[in-house]
Amino acid sequence: MISEEQFQKEISLIIKNAIREDVGEGDHSSLACIPQDAMGKAKLLVKDETVLAGVDFAKQTFNYVDKDLKMEILLNDGQKVNYGDVAFYVEGRSQSILKAERLVLNAMQRMCAIATKTNYFVSLLEGTKTKVLDTRKTTPGIRALEKWAVTIGGGENHRFALYDMIMLKDNHIDFAGGITRAIEKTRHYLEESNRNLKIIVEARNLREVEEILQAGGVFRILLDNFNYTDTRKAVALIGDQCFTESSGGINENTMRKYAECGVDYISSGALTHSVYNKDLSLKAI
Repeated sequence: MISEEQFQKEISLIIKNAIREDVGEGDHSSLACIPQDAMGKAKLLVKDETVLAGVDFAKQTFNYVDKDLKMEILLNDGQKVNYGDVAFYVEGRSQSILKAERLVLNAMQRMCAIATKTNYFVSLLEGTKTKVLDTRKTTPGIRALEKWAVTIGGGENHRFALYDMIMLKDNHIDFAGGITRAIEKTRHYLEESNRNLKIIVEARNLREVEEILQAGGVFRILLDNFNYTDTRKAVALIGDQCFTESSGGINENTMRKYAECGVDYISSGALTHSVYNKDLSLKAI
């Protein structure tokens, strides 16, 4: 995974680009009718039942727009909140609050949705050893926000991008000429380039699991679209040689059964690509 420093750089880039996109040459609505020195206060009003996510992002956004804006945080990321709760107050220049408003709301509404869904998935696996992972099926440009929301909801991040972990999927394997060749080429590449990256290899059946194990040096085997019976067989076959991950069409109705097969992880793209934004408002007071 990427370092905390790299992650924060991604968040800073998201804020900078989003403000550029939204404000452009200026917030003319506010410039037209609100004096530059006017001061105001607003509250973040929750209008849904949700796991709160994005409070810290809001703090960074307000600070980027205007370092003089002050927040009073009442509720923190990861807390379960209800309709009518107030997450925080923000106070300072009215123009600055309005300039940051839409980015804060857009981000928090989506982050809350992802954190809530993740938290629900995690609750379904309670009592098992299996952990919930996200994927790279994220919205282009705001991946860091969405993966941040997954962790707030109690899940864990898969690789962040193509550069921080190697994942040999079916197309890599087929283009490389088979599993063994793909793994051998990958090892050679890592050695030649002096990189220390973990290797995940996708298996489509038990025969491929056996071939991966024979090749060795793999951090995790992804069991793609396995049924319950073959998943249990694969877990027994792999033992403690590496970690196991189930993936492919797994949902809230099936994930508990996959966890009971003994896999270490279940990955779900639905955490980030199939959520409905939660309802939040920033209201002047």
